[in-house]
Amino acid sequence: MSEYVIALDAMGGDQAPDAIVAGAVEALRRFPDIRILLAGPEQRLKALLSGADDVAGRADILPADDVIEMDEPPMLAVRKKVNSSMVQAMLAVRDGRAGAVVSAGNTGAVLACGMLRIGRIPGIERPALAPVIPGVKKPFLLIDAGANVDCQPRYLEQFGLMGSVYMRTVMGVENPAVGLVNIGTEAEKGNRLTKETYRLMQAQTSYSFAGNAEARDIPTGDFDVVVADGFDGNIILKYTEGLVSAMMGMLKANLMASKVSKIGAALSRPAFRKFKRSMDYNAYGGAPLLGVEGAVIKAHGASGEQAIMNAVRQAREMLAGDVAGKIREGLKGLSDTQEQ
Repeated sequence: MSEYVIALDAMGGDQAPDAIVAGAVEALRRFPDIRILLAGPEQRLKALLSGADDVAGRADILPADDVIEMDEPPMLAVRKKVNSSMVQAMLAVRDGRAGAVVSAGNTGAVLACGMLRIGRIPGIERPALAPVIPGVKKPFLLIDAGANVDCQPRYLEQFGLMGSVYMRTVMGVENPAVGLVNIGTEAEKGNRLTKETYRLMQAQTSYSFAGNAEARDIPTGDFDVVVADGFDGNIILKYTEGLVSAMMGMLKANLMASKVSKIGAALSRPAFRKFKRSMDYNAYGGAPLLGVEGAVIKAHGASGEQAIMNAVRQAREMLAGDVAGKIREGLKGLSDTQEQ
């Protein structure tokens, strides 16, 4: 049986290290084919592992006494804090001691560290952050969600490949439909970037291009992968988060407005709970940074035990499915359509 080694930034995130270690222990108990390297202060992590004797043999500690804080300048922190838990976890992948890394730490630092300390898959121009987001019919992957604010058409073409490979390999979508974010569905709509990207996507043979995706069709349409430059993608992501939060607040206020509506709310409680679970980021774990060697998962900063366990599961599935290898293979179908 193959063993998948996953490095975990034990000091990254709002609930580190307690929730991170607890999530790691839960993942070790659930998946007997993984080994976890916990990066952080050795004595502190040993104490948190004291009640996990049943899986302690598959949990190793990477000593790291420094921490990259959430408000630090990412690039500077990654370069200066070599002994931080995040950098040490990334170096474990670079050096071949692990195949994947999970961190709930500083998002910018995770992106910078993944690109600088691990490195890109040969042929990939820009790695991209790709969260899976709940939709009306099914979840969809948004790529890029903020790693690359200035893009060229060939970057977006590659985003489509990377997103398609992830959805097929990790999410089990047989033939992912890839859409390009635009202001209209017609091929001639959009700016220079989207028009040229449309041409490239239509010509490539590595994935199924389903055409332009208008903003209103993203959560309700039939797209499995939604491609955008990091500027637009991050706006879509943040607006979606804000809209969901606002709508939940408005709904709650209206349901509590009268005795009759409160009775209706009580009767509808099971449906509301199911809806809340469907919108919960904990169910997906984190956002993969696609395009780097191995696997990098950026977990939500507020991740608790369950979210970390799911992020480790994601990393395991990326390794088991050889996502990086399949992206490398898929580049062959893009080679004759790249910009000169």
